[in-house]
Amino acid sequence: MRLPGQPLHLAEYRARTLTNRRFADPTLDALDRFFLPPAMTGLVDEAPLAVREFIEDDNRGAIAPDPVATLDGTAFYLSVKGIGSAAEPFSARRLERATVAGLTPLEGVRGGLSAPKVPTPVGEPDRFITGEVWLRGSPYGGQGMGHAEIALRLSERADPTSIAGFRIAPVVKVAYLPEDLETRIRSLHWYRAFRGPIVQELRLVPSNVRIAVHSRTTVADDARHLFDRFALTDDGRCLEFETRFLRTSVAVLTLFARTLAAGPTPDRVVGLDLLDVGPDKDAVVAPSGEMFFVDLEGIEPVVVDRAGVVEKIEDQMYRSLADLLFALEQIDAERRRRFGEGGSRKHRLAALLTRALASDPIARVVRAGDGLDLEIRNALADQSLYTTFRLLDP
Repeated sequence: MRLPGQPLHLAEYRARTLTNRRFADPTLDALDRFFLPPAMTGLVDEAPLAVREFIEDDNRGAIAPDPVATLDGTAFYLSVKGIGSAAEPFSARRLERATVAGLTPLEGVRGGLSAPKVPTPVGEPDRFITGEVWLRGSPYGGQGMGHAEIALRLSERADPTSIAGFRIAPVVKVAYLPEDLETRIRSLHWYRAFRGPIVQELRLVPSNVRIAVHSRTTVADDARHLFDRFALTDDGRCLEFETRFLRTSVAVLTLFARTLAAGPTPDRVVGLDLLDVGPDKDAVVAPSGEMFFVDLEGIEPVVVDRAGVVEKIEDQMYRSLADLLFALEQIDAERRRRFGEGGSRKHRLAALLTRALASDPIARVVRAGDGLDLEIRNALADQSLYTTFRLLDP
């Protein structure tokens, strides 16, 4: 399936890279590349190898519209994170070339910006990677090595796209920008210059449909388009889609429990937590309905006292549950519009959850009177740390 989206062209150059050890295949040497928006090609001394067609993704990402690999039965597309932004960071205006040129004291950089080697195609806005500190660990429009290393380490834990049922879009390579280009980019800042290495993440993603925000098409805002695009043509196909969506949603909600391991001392444990990331903006849904996290830089191990494990598990549930139920509600509203009611929302959700979690080793549905609880076990199989979370009231 070819992905629809706003066209975006990038110039391609050879790069020094770090490779995900699970993808250390010589055939992937063709991905030893970094990519620049046309407006920045004048900052590189060499000519590009090619100009490739992408579609935009989020503020600083791009996705190739045709699939490049199949993993776990799902088609994946090349995504590049850190290719520049088209919007100003401190206003609602488009980021213009004159504005960017005015940020640097280096005449050579101003000259390179005024005379790019590749013209920006008509109808596409100019994009720029800048040296302004952003999100603590990254430059505005680009990606910092600290964040990229977190994403790469997490990707190497997956097999190849799953960590105990938590689905990810793996980073396969981290591409370094040349040092002279880094220096020129670093001079492009409003207030504070980013000090660390500037890189790009090359990752594999199953779609460009985000859950709620940061995309032109989201599950939460455009369910009609979603049904057409993913060929949800009858109630049976929609049932499978919703089941997979719920199964992988619960895996996000219970990530800490799924990855729980012994900590540095007997009274402490460690597990993965979502730090400054969430499924509403950092995940996509595949045509199958499965949710994949694509922005991995905020998923890290945290150490917790055993007495705080239940609180951490419940905190993960509360932080994301409302966003995921909102998205599910939009899917089910479109299903009802197309194929009929199919019972009350509570009864349908209970049936879907029971079906979705039938073989899940960590989360299972428990009837509690007329309501429904989620029993959350853990990867240590430590029953003293099991807990229940109320999902549905009568």
